[in-house]
Amino acid sequence: MKQVIRIGPFHPLQEEPESFLLTVEGERVIDVDAKLGYVHKGLERLCQERTYDMIPIILERICGICSVTHSVCFCHAVEDIHGVEIPPRARYIRTILGEMERLHSHLLWVGLAGHFIGYNTVFMWAWKYREPVCDAFEWLTGHRQNASLLKVGGVRRDLPVDSFPAVLKVLDELEGQTKMLIGAVLDDPVLAARLKGIGVLTPEQVLDWGVVGPTARASGVKTDARKDEPYAAYAELDWNLIVQPEGDVFAKAVVRLLEILESIRILRQAIAKFPPGEIDCGPLHVPQGEGIGRYEAPRGEDIHYVRSNGTNMPSRVKVRAPSFVNIPSYRASCIGGTISDVTITLAACDPCYSCTERLAAVRRDDGGPPLSFDDLVRLGREKTRAIAREMGRKPDLGLEIRP
Repeated sequence: MKQVIRIGPFHPLQEEPESFLLTVEGERVIDVDAKLGYVHKGLERLCQERTYDMIPIILERICGICSVTHSVCFCHAVEDIHGVEIPPRARYIRTILGEMERLHSHLLWVGLAGHFIGYNTVFMWAWKYREPVCDAFEWLTGHRQNASLLKVGGVRRDLPVDSFPAVLKVLDELEGQTKMLIGAVLDDPVLAARLKGIGVLTPEQVLDWGVVGPTARASGVKTDARKDEPYAAYAELDWNLIVQPEGDVFAKAVVRLLEILESIRILRQAIAKFPPGEIDCGPLHVPQGEGIGRYEAPRGEDIHYVRSNGTNMPSRVKVRAPSFVNIPSYRASCIGGTISDVTITLAACDPCYSCTERLAAVRRDDGGPPLSFDDLVRLGREKTRAIAREMGRKPDLGLEIRP
């Protein structure tokens, strides 16, 4: 007998709203339908009303974890239009910020993954180790996550080099802690029994679904924007691409844990080779044209498209975050599994639902044209008034109500 089970849009497993409809026969999942678009902040539209200098700060608000990711990716797109090469010191600053972000993002995921399967010791370890990383990020930028440091043509502020010794000390401690964590995960027979062979993605499925990041590399697919199309200082540094062949949830955890060690390796080299010089190219006029920015976010390849009309504001900004292509692969990784394995498989690709923000079109029952933004605002206010009347209260919408 077929049944439909809904997970979300609000669920203890999910930090953000998202809806998954599971069609099951007994305990076996036979179909998955993911509903995107519960988060819409209108950031793409907002970017088209702001200057190029303001937009990187706005795009940091797409995701609280990937703030450097989206601001750098946008700068890459605009710099692609202009054809400008940023100074070496700015390239190294971007590299340091990106790898610090990768560290705290992977540690956050490892902790949450432990919590999802009831292994709260891993949760407490990983989040404890993440705190000094966020502190070090604050020493470098003035903020634990939102650096507000990026601009087209370079960076806004230099890094305080006198904080480098303290940052290196944090990295030394984290390396030992991560190796201990890796040993605990790899040697735990309960974790192996619970995660190995679960949520498998084959290399062919990775390519068919366009999967990116650690989720793809855990299936043996060598894809990483830092290697495929090097940016910042990555071509000047020695580091390895972490790949695992199994494609299951366990392999995805191993890839992220080993990538923490590679990020530490990259950071040490970037600090040791930190060059002198300017940190930006000065005032730039963005000519008319189109540009593409690529960036390897902690979750995978991020892509920004920017169209310039020759003014100081873009005419179009489009964001394609890695979660937007990773989430649909659930149809390959979840179908055939059991209900108890679905939540772990959903979490394994480290989905960010706020990164997938899209505007949903509302269809009319009478077959008329889609509702406009003003229609949605009007209907929302009418609904608020109706609820207030039912509760015996006077509605206070905080805005002037237009007829």
